[in-house]
Amino acid sequence: MATLLVDQSVHAGQRRRAARLPHDGPWWARRPAWVAGLLLCAAWAAAFPLVSELETHRVWGVCAAVGYAAAAATACGLPRPRARTASLVLALAGAVVVPLLYLVLTARAQSEVGVIERSGTLLLQHATPYLPHPRSVGEYTPYLPGMAVFGVPRAGLGADDWVARLLGDARVWCAAAFLMCLRGGRMMLGHPTRRTGQGSSPAGTPSLEYGCRYGPGLAALVASPVVALPLCVSGVDLPLTGLCALALACAARGRPVATGLALAAACSLKWTAWPAIAVAAALLAVAYGGRAALRATGVAVAGTVLVVLPSALLSPGALVEQVLAFPTGRGAVQTPASSPLPGHLLAEQGRLGWCAAVGLLLCGGLAVAASLVVRPPSGLVAAADRLAAGLCVAFLLAPAGRFGYLALPVVLVVWARLADPVTPPPRRPAPPPADAPARRARGGCPLSGRGPAS
Repeated sequence: MATLLVDQSVHAGQRRRAARLPHDGPWWARRPAWVAGLLLCAAWAAAFPLVSELETHRVWGVCAAVGYAAAAATACGLPRPRARTASLVLALAGAVVVPLLYLVLTARAQSEVGVIERSGTLLLQHATPYLPHPRSVGEYTPYLPGMAVFGVPRAGLGADDWVARLLGDARVWCAAAFLMCLRGGRMMLGHPTRRTGQGSSPAGTPSLEYGCRYGPGLAALVASPVVALPLCVSGVDLPLTGLCALALACAARGRPVATGLALAAACSLKWTAWPAIAVAAALLAVAYGGRAALRATGVAVAGTVLVVLPSALLSPGALVEQVLAFPTGRGAVQTPASSPLPGHLLAEQGRLGWCAAVGLLLCGGLAVAASLVVRPPSGLVAAADRLAAGLCVAFLLAPAGRFGYLALPVVLVVWARLADPVTPPPRRPAPPPADAPARRARGGCPLSGRGPAS
């Protein structure tokens, strides 16, 4: 009888904790931190109409500032958990849905969108996305051939009505690929109890905790300025980010072929994804052996070569000039990427400064590579952190870079912590039961649920 009562008490406590999960949640979802974060996002967005010279940024700033402010007011006025849901909806509407639809339907975008759509047309017509003799910045295509796939819908639709604008805009397909990759990565990681080989608890608390953490967390990440701004105005780096996240998730689950395919897709978009091959291989090697790492690396390299080789054979000079020389500041046309980052400041000092920036970049890359050998990552979060560190070094020390590039490592770090079911965020301890003093007086232990033997 005592054992039965103890089991019922434990299960009842688990059910009470599970019922509190949607209300408690991680620290960022608690009301004060949530409202403060929304107000900070609103202030950040409101600065764009005042300081930015780009029309797309100003439009996004106005819409996002109104959405974040409305979300903060809703979070303050409604009871939980409806406040969180309503504020998320308003933030997504103001920062993503409204500005994206307006910019797409009015054909307003950054120059990257037009470059991708033009490269899709060239890919269909000439089997290579590069113009042979570009004369201006707008005629350069600083991406690998895989990026042209997102411009193919525009080339196929052809017309300029609202349907063609909505279904052919490269930003829409970049955002769809990004979200699908994040969804696929979470599905690859699977249920937390399957990951550990243990059965579900009677109340199902692991899956409930995982779901309550990931769903609102992903929505908040997409609504944040880190993702919402590039998604609405260009979206060029989002597919690469999603594919890198998917590759790391596949590596964490021991799927070398799927890891290699995701890496091949990412590495055929931009050369900045190439460090992900080393990180994923290190994760596979330490968790599943060297053979799995070699399989993933072989598939990734072979897939990348298969995508890039046709363009390299048809237009080798244009590929080297536009993909390698132009982004590093050594092309015939000066790159517009000119954020005051350390590598760019060094490159502005002349040839010696450019060589110093490249030297520091190589040293940083070697240091990150050495860390993969000395202390390889053993899980998804560690691998995402290591890849993010390598990308931050590359973006900060590159001769030509932008602050917007740093969104890629930020998204990787945040998403890995949201999606990994093995390392849930710390939760506040549950309060002791109401009858704890009486049970303690009887000689029972309220924490373990064990009482005196009957």
